[in-house]
Amino acid sequence: MATPLFRTKSISQVMAESESSASRLKRSLSAFDLTMIGIGAIIGAGIFALTGNAAATKAGPAVVLSFVLSGIGCAFAGLCYAEMAAMIPVAGSAYTYAYATLGELFAWIIGWALVLEYAVGAITVAISWSGYFVRFLEKGFHIQLPFEWVNGYLVTQTDAAGVVHHGIFNVPAVILVGLITVLLIVGVKESVRATSAIVFVKIFAVLLFLGIGAQHVDSANWSPFMPFGPWGIVQGAGTIFFAYIGFDAVTTMSEEAKNAQRDLPIGIIASLIACTVLYIGVAAVLTGMVPYLQLKDPAPVTLALSRAGVSWGVMLVSVGALAGLGSVVMVMMMGQPRVFFAMSRDGLLPASISQVHPKYQTPYRSTLLTGLVVAACASTLSTEVAGNLTSMGTLFAFVLVCLGVLVLRKSEPDRPRPFKAPLVPVVPVLGMLTCLGMMAGLDSATWLNFFVWLAIGLVIYFSYGKHHSVLSRKPS
Repeated sequence: MATPLFRTKSISQVMAESESSASRLKRSLSAFDLTMIGIGAIIGAGIFALTGNAAATKAGPAVVLSFVLSGIGCAFAGLCYAEMAAMIPVAGSAYTYAYATLGELFAWIIGWALVLEYAVGAITVAISWSGYFVRFLEKGFHIQLPFEWVNGYLVTQTDAAGVVHHGIFNVPAVILVGLITVLLIVGVKESVRATSAIVFVKIFAVLLFLGIGAQHVDSANWSPFMPFGPWGIVQGAGTIFFAYIGFDAVTTMSEEAKNAQRDLPIGIIASLIACTVLYIGVAAVLTGMVPYLQLKDPAPVTLALSRAGVSWGVMLVSVGALAGLGSVVMVMMMGQPRVFFAMSRDGLLPASISQVHPKYQTPYRSTLLTGLVVAACASTLSTEVAGNLTSMGTLFAFVLVCLGVLVLRKSEPDRPRPFKAPLVPVVPVLGMLTCLGMMAGLDSATWLNFFVWLAIGLVIYFSYGKHHSVLSRKPS
């Protein structure tokens, strides 16, 4: 008899439990809504923060190829996500897919890894948003906020006199997280409407930068094109992979899609294509405007426009950056509660977490839990390690989703698939290899932190989840 941790749920069982559960979410999202969620999550830190650092320290002007490599890896994974999401349109994303293919233990591991993607990702971007907001007030309105109240305690700064200043509490980040938490509890449709409005603002800002920046490109800045060699491109891809995180957040909304089997693949693929094209364009223009070694700046896009003397463009793009980073935090905080929700419904987390609000029909307890954790961490931490750790957790989840497609094609070959990933097994295998390659490009400290995180998760699973699992209480 198979032990519970290695037993899987059948897809039919997953679907039946979702439909019969008292903790069900309201289906209210269209293909357009899902695409806006995807773009809302993707466009943000990648364009407005990470591109410059990856160019300066990893890939040089060849960061364009890093975006291509990351985009290819995401395309392979995205096709696998689309097949799984159309077959299993239930909250939980990769966690749920792992439960139906690889078993409960792997489901827990991938669910725990997704915390790195969504919750830690939200923390990272909330801190970045705070930094952009502070610079926006300084440059646009000459308002200087106290260092201590816009940085967490672990952030330090040494002034010209050699005095070290410690941050105390990141007030802007906490206010942002608090407002988003309230909006997510009030209603997912309202949150998606806000996200859609923000998406149009930040796409306008990106297109504005491309239009202005293209007029200030100096092709000499593209030489040498590959100063760090081919491995630099791979390392750059691992670093800027954080920029692509988000398209899979669409799948966390599966249970709230009106026509999940049709709309989920559209939302995943459309958002991924649109953002990849914009990313490549911004990377090319940015490295053409400023020598790559000078791009190690927390706001490289505004740096490039300042160098070009386009002060009005700096202000407009700053507004777009604030909107972009804010929408990323919103979608990350939209995704994390739904993973907690699914894990709670399966008994791996306390049942109280999966309660649905009687009026708003949202997973309000898991949303509130997420908001409190993100606010507490964003108020105290820095972003130095969190970005790479988020990329690691996401890449790991992508590998298991691709593996899950291979497993299901063999174990349930005749099951109807509203969307089929093409060229199986080639696409899933290439997806796994590409993601593993980008994981290899991350530094040893990130690998160590990742294994520590997994170890903590396994302790929680074997001390609580394994004994309270709904699956473990059912006869084999």
